[in-house]
Amino acid sequence: MVRIAVNGALGRMGGEVIAQAVLDPSFTVVAGIDPGASSNSELGCQLLPDIAALTESVDVIVDFSSPAALPALLRYATTHGVPLVLGTTGFSASDKRKIEDAALLAPVFMSPNMSYGVAVLADLARQAVKALGGFDVEISEAHHRRKVDAPSGTALMLYSAADDALPYSPAPVYDRHENRAKRDKHEIGLHAVRGGTIVGEHEVVFAGHHETVTLSHSAGSREVFASGALRAALYMAGVSRPGRYDMKNLLNS
Repeated sequence: MVRIAVNGALGRMGGEVIAQAVLDPSFTVVAGIDPGASSNSELGCQLLPDIAALTESVDVIVDFSSPAALPALLRYATTHGVPLVLGTTGFSASDKRKIEDAALLAPVFMSPNMSYGVAVLADLARQAVKALGGFDVEISEAHHRRKVDAPSGTALMLYSAADDALPYSPAPVYDRHENRAKRDKHEIGLHAVRGGTIVGEHEVVFAGHHETVTLSHSAGSREVFASGALRAALYMAGVSRPGRYDMKNLLNS
């Protein structure tokens, strides 16, 4: 049984992770952690105000909070050698350097999208780029009106998957309305839609001569991200070597 602590427990994603873990015999939820913690918890586990208050041993920490919580999480993970699963997005370049530094001392799993289906989509996109050499690649994504970053971290993950498979470094194009020119063959377009309550939709289009291949993924609920995070937690519970891990490692495990 894997003992986990969930940071960001009072958020929508943190709460969903705890709700699924409490019902899963593979897990014991040792604590939920959130700055808004009070003495009463309806989450099915103890609730703590910050990671420093965690005194019981855990096998993995799962985080769905905000970049502001990163320093304390990395400090705890590296001090105690506890694997960390980062589901939070919006990290700055400086944050990412801190994560890479911490991964020299503790196992750190990070992905902009915890859906296992999206991980498969990225892998398929990587394979398709290799197989469909010469096809134009366009990536589009749609999310709810409250999402503040664009393009999404998942769209950038799909762009990175395509980049990995190409023999050259593609040029990302985010806006074409002022670009009065033919599409360059080395471009990859990234397009964002925001509105309503869309959980998350991603599409990769490969456009060739008189034919088009489309790969897509649609999330109907945040449950898929929580499920993927718990799958990652199970994987990381068996990892003892420090390093940076992601969905590619999970797919290959």
